[in-house]
Amino acid sequence: MASAAITFPNISPELFSFNLGGVEFALRWYALAYIVGIIIALQIIKFLLSKEILWSFKTPPMAKTQTDDLITFLILGIIIGGRCGFVFFYQLEYYLINPWEIFMIWQGGMSFHGGLLGVTLATLWFCQRNSLSVLSVGDLIAIASPPGIFLGRLSNFVNNELWGRPTEWSFGVVFPGALAQSCPGYSEPCARHASQLYEAGLEGLILGCIMLWLALSKKWLKRPGCLIGFFIFAYGLFRFFVEFFRQPDPYFITNTNPLGYLFSSNSLSLTMGQALSLPMIAFGLTLILVQYKK
Repeated sequence: MASAAITFPNISPELFSFNLGGVEFALRWYALAYIVGIIIALQIIKFLLSKEILWSFKTPPMAKTQTDDLITFLILGIIIGGRCGFVFFYQLEYYLINPWEIFMIWQGGMSFHGGLLGVTLATLWFCQRNSLSVLSVGDLIAIASPPGIFLGRLSNFVNNELWGRPTEWSFGVVFPGALAQSCPGYSEPCARHASQLYEAGLEGLILGCIMLWLALSKKWLKRPGCLIGFFIFAYGLFRFFVEFFRQPDPYFITNTNPLGYLFSSNSLSLTMGQALSLPMIAFGLTLILVQYKK
């Protein structure tokens, strides 16, 4: 372990808990991150809709009274898409044997890429029902998403999950638990990259600031689809980069594949997160170029 490694802070994953009739109820930081992230997203969307000057012909794509309905659709998309993405992309074999556990979302297991697909389908459904511009509504959602991602990654850190690969760097974090301390070839206690915090900074804080700058200063809301494209492109790029430091899920790691790659050859190795991010990078960049030219 690096001599200046950081000890994991003693933070409970539960904000508070109480017992009612023999049943334990708890509010976890992860659930709170979802709640606060959705509230912030709602306020950002309402703020942008109130600024008519940001939109082409000073005409926002939807009424502020429709935002509550939109958020309802998005919540369903996040939960259903995120869970289905985790099941199909990461643990399909396990859930085919234990299908009833698919619905036990309180046990954890959500995929951002699946959640993105769920949000996309929910947005298409909402816009079709209300005869709204999919690209302009999508731009709103793209700008409002980074705060929720930031809070979600912070809660991953608090929950002591999704930590990174072992490192001797001085800012590595000593995460507790047998799995986190299983680091063959590294001194004990084992320090790991705080990849959750890397993602919070890149995919949440930095991406959020750039998105707001493009919307408010560069008036990209007048170019429908460009902000969606940039969000998808930048998230895919940031996630691809962080995957070099993030520990793959244990079900990808075997004796013959100790680094947990989805695909590996002499010239190229990819994790599942990188494989899912490459299409995002290509699609996002293409959407920016096509819509910007328009």
